This record gives sequence, C-alpha cells and structure tokens, in this order.
Amino acid sequence: MQSIRKALRKGDLDKDTYERVVCADCEKPLKTENDPDSIETIRICPDCDTRWKEIR
Repeated sequence: MQSIRKALRKGDLDKDTYERVVCADCEKPLKTENDPDSIETIRICPDCDTRWKEIR
C-alpha cells in the first residue's frame, strides 16, 4: 500500500475541480476508513477497491 502523495506524483490518483482526491482509473472520489488507534487513515476507491494510506 503506497501513500497518497506518492500516488499523486506517480499518476495513480488525481484531484478534481474541487480538490478532492480521485482514482485516476475510475475517476471516483475516494472513501475514508478511519481507525482511531492508528496514525494513518486508509483511503479506498469504491469501484476498484484499491487502498492508499494517508498520514494524519
């Protein structure tokens, strides 16, 4: 699982006109999975189920 920043640089993720992070393949906004005990947030594409981590 790679980070949001690396995926944006690599082209796996894009930002839409409202600056939301979207999957480059599906063009859908990412959903968030929060674990209160973890320092990172998991972002998930609802269509292809790919996951990226985001450090809070």
